[in-house]
Amino acid sequence: MTFAELVPFLVASLAIELTPGPNMFYVALLSAQHGRLVGVATIAGVALGLLIIGILALLGVSALVAENRAAYEIIRWTGVAYLLWLAWDTWRDSEIDEVSGHDRGLLIESFWRGVVVNVLNPKAFLFYMTVLPSFVPQDDFGIRTNLFLTLLYVSIATLVHFAIVVGAGSAAGFIQQPERRRALGRIFAALLVGVAIWVAMKTAL
Repeated sequence: MTFAELVPFLVASLAIELTPGPNMFYVALLSAQHGRLVGVATIAGVALGLLIIGILALLGVSALVAENRAAYEIIRWTGVAYLLWLAWDTWRDSEIDEVSGHDRGLLIESFWRGVVVNVLNPKAFLFYMTVLPSFVPQDDFGIRTNLFLTLLYVSIATLVHFAIVVGAGSAAGFIQQPERRRALGRIFAALLVGVAIWVAMKTAL
């Protein structure tokens, strides 16, 4: 692919990642609550999750999911349920007065949550099923081009998420005070419920 052919894909990928969604909100939430290090661990998990879905798409799994309504609905509603569970966990976490943003266990947990949020993210599946293939030249059916675009998309998403971590992480010190943690934790939990509802509506076939 030439650079001129890549530009539309770069623009589309950036526009998609700047659109509010589960990844953007969850990364900002954890960074604001626990600091930038936890946010970085989360975006590493998000990147791995996006890469896993991209590879599954290359192997034809996403096409099978697209053709199987039951399988798609299972993934879709499991993702919604997971976001609702994260909302409950956020509410519960806000009741804890002392939080260590550099705890090793929290970093590992945040990483794997980032992975799961993406593997169960219907928006990511739809991107790899519908958007990415449209940018592959018609005379190019090789895996190499698809893999290159997948890696490029993951890189763009990671840069956007990193910028969010830097911004949201600046508020971590302000939020750590117990009363503010409780109030904002409940607000974040309510917003996660809203994101879950948004995902359920936007990914309906």
